Amino acid sequence: MGGTEPVPPVDQDALVALGADGEFLRQILDISPTLIFAKDRGGRFILVNKTVADLYGAPIAELIGKTDADFNKNPEEVAFFRRVDLHVMDTLEEVVLEEEITDHTGRQHWLQTVKRPIIDPDGKANRMLGVSTDITRRRELEDQLRQSQKMDALGQMAGGVAHDFNNLLAIILGNTERLLISYEEGRTLDDRSLIGSLELKQSAGERAGSLISKLLAFSRRQPAKLAVVDLNSLVRGMEAMLRSLAGRRIQLSMDLDNEPLPVRADQGQFEQVLLNLVVNARDAMPEGGKLDIRTRAEKDLGKDRDADGAAGYVFLEVRDNGVGMPPEVIERIFEPFFTTKAKGKGTGLGLSTVYGIIRQCGGDVTVESRPGEGSLFRVRLPRSPVASGTEPHTRVTSDPKGGETILVCEDEKEVLELVRNTLTEQGYNVIAASDSREALDAARRIGGNLDLLLTDIIMPNMNGRQLAEKISQFVPQVRILYMTGYSSDLLGLDELPSTSWIGKPFRAADLLRRVRELLDQS
Repeated sequence: MGGTEPVPPVDQDALVALGADGEFLRQILDISPTLIFAKDRGGRFILVNKTVADLYGAPIAELIGKTDADFNKNPEEVAFFRRVDLHVMDTLEEVVLEEEITDHTGRQHWLQTVKRPIIDPDGKANRMLGVSTDITRRRELEDQLRQSQKMDALGQMAGGVAHDFNNLLAIILGNTERLLISYEEGRTLDDRSLIGSLELKQSAGERAGSLISKLLAFSRRQPAKLAVVDLNSLVRGMEAMLRSLAGRRIQLSMDLDNEPLPVRADQGQFEQVLLNLVVNARDAMPEGGKLDIRTRAEKDLGKDRDADGAAGYVFLEVRDNGVGMPPEVIERIFEPFFTTKAKGKGTGLGLSTVYGIIRQCGGDVTVESRPGEGSLFRVRLPRSPVASGTEPHTRVTSDPKGGETILVCEDEKEVLELVRNTLTEQGYNVIAASDSREALDAARRIGGNLDLLLTDIIMPNMNGRQLAEKISQFVPQVRILYMTGYSSDLLGLDELPSTSWIGKPFRAADLLRRVRELLDQS
């Protein structure tokens, strides 16, 4: 008969010896791939393992008694860590969050961190313990998934966008043809009819440009970056896109709070949340219906505060009157790959993505639903203080006219003519070039009298940034203004000051204002 080997008795003396051996415990800490640390109320490290030391590029002994600020050169990260640490010790509550940290080489890491207070016998906490897992690779995969979902959504929106865009083109072309026919037949339109027709064309053109701008912004791929954003502005900015996605059979209404609702989130990711919730609601109403999007604030003066110390929460609610869900579906609705759709109709990742993004922002998402009575998805986020930014110092004149010399380089003939006329009519001395080589020759002739280069970026032979670099070599004081119809992140323009580029299509007033701002910068 088979049997098992007898289990030897526990050697209690050996266990006590190991437990008392500080070196043995040190090896346990240092073999862990997670970051393990403890800090006192002053933010000083009182315990770190080798993984923390490697991240900050310093020996363990050098970290003890020092703070994050001594090794991390990103003041925003340091300030955030400090606020969270104090929150943990003050509230005696455990915090679980995802956060960014910069290592000693300047590389960014995403960490999933648990911070817990170390409570003293008197019931207070002057120390805290933290454990962080590097989830950078996981975040990269999640970003790839979200980008894939964006592309799928853009495909779904194609029909609605084409419909809207064709309507706008009909307004522009129809009014243009009406004006041309009147001119050819020798008929004179009264001022009211003429101005009305031009205003319709202008409005349609601006709406078309806004639609394309939103599509470019939504489709772009960019790294996640948490920042304070206004929830109302974010929702309002996506309205046109969401209406196209919902379709004509669904009545979409928005009820946004009257006051700003600042939250700490990544704007691109939160757009994904809205997108997925609207897609989910649309699919629940195959015959059409009503879709309501609402934002509101709830001021909570109790102990619930976010890590930045701001009291209260803000809410985003998405309600539909579709088919609804039974309890057994609601229990699994946020599970990855769970879907009630037919095979090939859905990945089951949309709502799990929503859940993951909201948790990263420190919030939560719940759902209320009954079969035949629709569904209500409620996102709750901690309210954040408003962050203030600084703009480059400029002296902007009230009248955007000028007499400076501007070199305009644009390979699209009609756009070149439009820009030249716009600037010339305001008094500028304009030299127009249809390609970069012609522009470079003109710049050499003008020399030190050239004040501003206004150039398209994507051009044959030499792009706009290369042209600007060459001209700056012999006219170092020249100001540069780029214009482009492409997404700014694809061209690296997001790295430049916002005053140094302008997106097409642009209004004449916006172009003149941007030119004046650059020329007047001190």
